[in-house]
Amino acid sequence: MTYRRAVIPALVGGLLITLLLWWAGSSAQALQLRGAGGVFDIDSMNELRRWLAPWSYDPSTLALSGGPAGGDPASGAATRYADLYRTGMQIRFVVVFAVFVAGALLLVRRIPPTRGRTPATVLALWAWGPVAGTLAVTLSAPWLIASRGNGSYRLLPQLAGVAASSGPVVVFVSLVTALLTVAVARVTAKGEEPAPRQSVPPRAARLAASVGTAAIALSLVVLSYERVAAAIQTSFGGSGLLSDPGDLLRQWLLLGGWSGPGTAPLGDWLLYRATDALMLAVVWWALRLLPGMLTRTTVPGVVAGAICATVLGLLVSRLLLTAIDGTVGVWGPVYLFSRLGEGVPAAVTFGVVAGLAAFVTLRLAQSRRTAGTPEGSDGVSVTE
Repeated sequence: MTYRRAVIPALVGGLLITLLLWWAGSSAQALQLRGAGGVFDIDSMNELRRWLAPWSYDPSTLALSGGPAGGDPASGAATRYADLYRTGMQIRFVVVFAVFVAGALLLVRRIPPTRGRTPATVLALWAWGPVAGTLAVTLSAPWLIASRGNGSYRLLPQLAGVAASSGPVVVFVSLVTALLTVAVARVTAKGEEPAPRQSVPPRAARLAASVGTAAIALSLVVLSYERVAAAIQTSFGGSGLLSDPGDLLRQWLLLGGWSGPGTAPLGDWLLYRATDALMLAVVWWALRLLPGMLTRTTVPGVVAGAICATVLGLLVSRLLLTAIDGTVGVWGPVYLFSRLGEGVPAAVTFGVVAGLAAFVTLRLAQSRRTAGTPEGSDGVSVTE
């Protein structure tokens, strides 16, 4: 798909996800109405408020964050904090629009919704939404932290907390956005010559998928083990504004967390580990299919696809984890989706690593295959 055709669905998707997130944030006030208590229980209301708070444009949410929502009018402190908050939210919505448009433009061009690629395009765009939300809340974090009035205190731990706060609402908004974006892309793609699939040897695709999945397993299995994770979080000391970087590293390096069976029954421990195995299986399968879905195997396309594959694996594993840990029965049905959106910062980090590793492996495997085939034989060996 050409840039001229792909930019239309990308812009539509960017506008839609921005407007839906703005609407969701504006709806946070409805949870404070008197009648809301008759619809939701108190636990569900608090959880929904947590989902919507990162996208609320109302400066009164400063009070929920511990910041000075009121203050002395004569000092002007409340006005300055509110202005910082509004500036941060403006940056947040601009960034989520820009990042989603950039990713959607790349994905729609490289995985156009034609020739059986439509489900893959929908899934890729759906996974890209949480990535855009995470990058938006992270890049706008300094303004939001400063608006609380204590931006100079433990900046990096605060930054880590904000980076993880995009919430499940982005996942639902991204699904709606992906469906509409693909529908528009199918309309704009009419009349264009369908892009052929890449011819990728199955062995090379499996090898690239295995190498990329190994990069994800490094975070999910090795770094997320409790002793290693504790070492990452506590090994860095220091003082001043940039002290305690361990919280930030933990957020961007760990895709999960696990320990040995301990006193828990072995069967329960294995059941929880099944969620990690499921995530790795989803990532491997997506990376295995990715080269054949791309119209052209490029570094940006493979890296973006690897990030989306990692996020999809996270979504599936988090849903399974919620279903088996009994949270829903205790806290209510809203908590079925409370884990969605967790681990996306680390998925971005290791998705990039997995994508680069898979691309290099794929190119090496293809070049080795080409070197073993006599020139001009078109893939058929020639014997003189």
